[in-house]
Amino acid sequence: MSTATASDIPRESWITRYLPRAAQPYARLMRADRPIGTWLLLFPCWWGLALASPGLPPPGFLLLFAVGAFVMRGAGCTYNDIVDRDFDGRVARTADRPIPSGAVTPRGAIAFLAAQLLAGLAILLVFDATTIALGVASLLLVFIYPLMKRVTWWPQFFLGLTFNWGALMGWTAATGALGAPALLLYAGGIAWTLGYDTIYAHQDKEDDALVGVKSSARRLGDRTRPALFAFYAAAAVLFGAAGHAAGLSWPFWVALAAATAQMAWQAWRVDTDSAADCLATFRSNRFVGWILLAGIVAARAA
Repeated sequence: MSTATASDIPRESWITRYLPRAAQPYARLMRADRPIGTWLLLFPCWWGLALASPGLPPPGFLLLFAVGAFVMRGAGCTYNDIVDRDFDGRVARTADRPIPSGAVTPRGAIAFLAAQLLAGLAILLVFDATTIALGVASLLLVFIYPLMKRVTWWPQFFLGLTFNWGALMGWTAATGALGAPALLLYAGGIAWTLGYDTIYAHQDKEDDALVGVKSSARRLGDRTRPALFAFYAAAAVLFGAAGHAAGLSWPFWVALAAATAQMAWQAWRVDTDSAADCLATFRSNRFVGWILLAGIVAARAA
């Protein structure tokens, strides 16, 4: 096993300080101490909701999507770790995860996954029929994504399909039906994910090569930087098309320019041979999320 990467599980966090010892492995299993994944799942939901709302997005829906993103991101991580437990035990960054380390048994993880899915369903049932149908359909993507690294060099594309599904749900929660702006926003989110998750995948490229896991990072190699520019340029164009289709005013375009600059900064300066730098750059995408959300909300409120 390569030692080029190391575990990204925090040794000290609110989990170790406040949760009972028996609950700690399950909180780590759902990545409760690493919120960036929840943010990246949540932002498309909030974007879609804000894009479809005539004024400020309904606070109740914002909260429901936030709780739902936390629960379903946890469920996705749990399922991913169940499926990948053999791979994870052979990769330095993931070897200390609860299942390969033995802190949680596969049977315990399956029971925990079922509980999270039931919680997610309870939240989903608050919405209209179209949004409920979309939420149920998203489970197909959730369940096939972890398998894609075995069959394609582009599992990051399938993560994009999965993580940005909320853009469609946010839109339908406000309107009751799909529309062109939501589809364009979804497509832009997929391109955005291709960029940030390619950066993320560079952390594991050496271990992935040893265990036979495929990724866009391994496929692109030295061509990663121009590919990142292309992914993020496509994201910016599609986000702009979504804003134009929704008739957004000038605050959105100012925010889009700032978000595009942040994505370009990532592509320009990321060191794909440094696991620490890849992780920090990946996490910086929360700024893209907040900037775009602020722009959409300001444009709708103007």
